[in-house]
Amino acid sequence: MHRASLVCSSYPVFLSPSSPRLPLSLPLQHQLPRSLPASFGVQLPSTSPQIYRHAVSLLHSSATQEIVETSASGLDFVDVGYVYSVHGLQGEISVKPSTDFPELRFTTPGTRWLRQQVLGRETIREVKLIDGREHPGQKSWILTFEGIDTVEQARPLVGSTLLAREGDRPELEDGEFYTRDLVGMRVVMKETGELVGTVVNVFNSGANDLLHVMCYSSVNVIEGSEEASSSASDASGRLVWIPFVEEIVPIVDMNGREMQITPPKGLLELNLRTDERSKKERRQLEWKERKKFQKRLIAAKKKLREMEQQHVFHGFRFGEKYQTSLLANHIVGINSKLLQQALQNIEIPSKRWNATELMNATKAELMISSLKISGEGSLGPCARAKKVVTNSSLQKKGNHLVSEGKKAMVLVVHNSEEGNECDPHSVVSESTANKSLALLQTLLSDDQRFVKIENRASMPLVLVLPALEMQMLEKLFLDNDHFAFDSKKVWFLEEEKLPIVSRSPTEQNKFKILMKSPWETLQAPVGSGGVFSLLSSHNIIKNLDELGVEYIQICTANPRNAIGNSMFLGFVKSCGADIGFQISEYAKHSEERFNTMLSMNVMKKLTNHINKLEFYATPKLNSHVEKVDKEFIDVIPAAPNSYELRSSIYSCLNACSLDKVCVMEITE
Repeated sequence: MHRASLVCSSYPVFLSPSSPRLPLSLPLQHQLPRSLPASFGVQLPSTSPQIYRHAVSLLHSSATQEIVETSASGLDFVDVGYVYSVHGLQGEISVKPSTDFPELRFTTPGTRWLRQQVLGRETIREVKLIDGREHPGQKSWILTFEGIDTVEQARPLVGSTLLAREGDRPELEDGEFYTRDLVGMRVVMKETGELVGTVVNVFNSGANDLLHVMCYSSVNVIEGSEEASSSASDASGRLVWIPFVEEIVPIVDMNGREMQITPPKGLLELNLRTDERSKKERRQLEWKERKKFQKRLIAAKKKLREMEQQHVFHGFRFGEKYQTSLLANHIVGINSKLLQQALQNIEIPSKRWNATELMNATKAELMISSLKISGEGSLGPCARAKKVVTNSSLQKKGNHLVSEGKKAMVLVVHNSEEGNECDPHSVVSESTANKSLALLQTLLSDDQRFVKIENRASMPLVLVLPALEMQMLEKLFLDNDHFAFDSKKVWFLEEEKLPIVSRSPTEQNKFKILMKSPWETLQAPVGSGGVFSLLSSHNIIKNLDELGVEYIQICTANPRNAIGNSMFLGFVKSCGADIGFQISEYAKHSEERFNTMLSMNVMKKLTNHINKLEFYATPKLNSHVEKVDKEFIDVIPAAPNSYELRSSIYSCLNACSLDKVCVMEITE
């Protein structure tokens, strides 16, 4: 939950030369959540002031939201928390922190301030903090104020923003900076001294800290002109993102109000707005995009009302503007059609396919063909097919299809540890994310187990991954010249998610979306079956069909999968199958380890008829918030209280008969 302005932020930025140097990334516009309108290209979801750490982990930027505000009396305040409920019967209140210094702000007795809306007017009230303690198991704090001793006295404080004096901010050590001090600094090229622009804002994208720099119109590093102007009047209004890491911003001169950068080739051009429209025209376009977003929000709210999920809207009556905007984004981002399908599956369960069921069907000879090969790719002794083929002929047939651009590949990248399901509440750790990218880079660089270099330019590639890994993966592709793939045929998609639900205690077939906070729904990844919904919603199947693609391979991105082996494609083609599965010992025991080949015909059927997908509900224990009377309370269950809705890649077997399915089994 973030604010839109951090011009006056008091957050420190830490410069740590000893920090690990990690791959960098940029927030391209299409990386924004699907619920965020394109007009918000310069207002990323995390638009609040935060603590920014220079050159620390891209995955943990220890964000805070201490926003400097000025009262009528001339005092500057920082936003340190939000009062969201009453705790207990003694007048204590629960606060969601928006600061990196919770111990300082919430445990040190002294004067604080509460900002409230009273009769439509904003007021700032002085209060005396007596005591504070962290709420065990919750990301909140319980505070006691002088003179607030009962529930009745505490309840009117709910909805207030807790403030502290800006002058009380901690002193910083050498190499540390506050965000507000970075805004307005000049940005120049270290090697040439050319002026790039001025820092107008600082953001945390969820993966790394970013400088938002307004460029000057004559900057030759971007537009190829002769000389860079030093006049602020030459500002073009063009904005670029620059990752705030030591490799790119090695020198920050606070006294000279200047930072020197050494950007890699192509960085400044990567997210530069290229249109030459006037400011008025851009504002008109932004207004149209906002109107589109409002229409989408109205439609999404209507769908939720039809599903009797009006409780999701409660947060609109509380909190700050950035919090209600966050709620709007969450609502628009809910795939209501997919959610309805998943809930129907819970009520009327269908046959659930998995690797074991598939192998049983193979043994019963219900499928068009099966083939067993060794891990090295040689035919095994129990190869069985209607048409006798050889190893070399299958390989040759597959290679020909790939070289002709008849196959596309969808790689699904997981951020969880191998063998474990994704935790929807976990933050992608540095080690886990780096491991995922390292495994993927190993796979992409392997000419034997992956697609051969000479065939990559003709093969479209789609990557499905968690949102927090998106930017790093795009940077990885940029740094490696897209691993020889055609950049115009590469797509990056955020994995599909659905809200976590609980079952009504009184009505068996009624479910309720759970809330992480008054402005956030609890969500969990759908699983590998969500790929079909993603490909449909982004019109990628249509694009691939226009490119002449006949087969689409969907597989886990792991070097243990010989996913580039053209024999699999040749086998599916030779059998005349619509669906092919490659199964190994590695994949038998997990639904999230898979390698499947689907014909374009069956892909169209799946993406046009999502009801062919099957879902199952996994009982889980999830803490959440609920609105009781006029306040939100934390619910901490002692037993599983909710369901995470998941779908497997094996759902595709519902889209065609088994006599159009083939299996290639890889033995150890």
